[in-house]
Amino acid sequence: MSDGHTPSGGSTRLNTGVAHNARVWNYWIGGKDNYEVDQRVGEHVAGMFPIIRDIARADRDFLGRAVSVLAGDRGVRQFLDIGTGLPTADNTHEIAQRLAPDSRVVYVDNDPIVLVHARTLLTGTPDGVTDYIDADVHDPDAIVERAGRTLDLTEPVAVMMLGILNFVLDVDKARDIVRRVMAAVPSGSFLVLTHPTFDDELGGAGQIPAMKFWNENATPPITARSGADIAAFFEGLELLEPGMVSCGQWRAEPGSAVVVPQYGAVAVKP
Repeated sequence: MSDGHTPSGGSTRLNTGVAHNARVWNYWIGGKDNYEVDQRVGEHVAGMFPIIRDIARADRDFLGRAVSVLAGDRGVRQFLDIGTGLPTADNTHEIAQRLAPDSRVVYVDNDPIVLVHARTLLTGTPDGVTDYIDADVHDPDAIVERAGRTLDLTEPVAVMMLGILNFVLDVDKARDIVRRVMAAVPSGSFLVLTHPTFDDELGGAGQIPAMKFWNENATPPITARSGADIAAFFEGLELLEPGMVSCGQWRAEPGSAVVVPQYGAVAVKP
């Protein structure tokens, strides 16, 4: 359990009486930026679906591998991280700027507790740029407009959407968000995405009752999707090897791959 540390700062939107995803996720990966209500709900969900902590860690490790591939092997120097969550170790800008100090990174979230800690995300290298946008994934046009103040949208951008589209409950709306953002970036840009699934082959059946409990006791509401629905987010893009797989398996070191019910993939815009 957490030591009870509570985040500093505040916001008119901050509700500490209801568990919130960013803080529960932070609790699952061993962070301290969470409240007692987040710990209670987190423990209950973990009791129903013990693999949830493995999912949280696998998702975070996937982010590290994907950013390393894009900044290192693919020469990407711009990252738009939508739904970044609470800062932890090895955030997107730290990984990218370690490999390429001139990397430019824009974080996007609309959680007030993330906003309180955004200053942690703004300490990058002298040669690079980091910025934070307080915006909602449901408003992709606003995200693109504001990101364009920091990023050069005529040059390739890696669009990061890790564990965020599962909070867009309508699948057509979620696809439209992806299309709008990817339409705003040029050829050679990338989409990096993870999403929970209920597919049996990845052990996802347990997501359904756990998410039902979550939606009754925490915010924001969440949904899992089939692999086919998740694959549709990559329509018109070209998947990098090994394609769309459990995020714990994507380019993992031999012997370290873990199968979790969360798909992950990286795709390039032709």
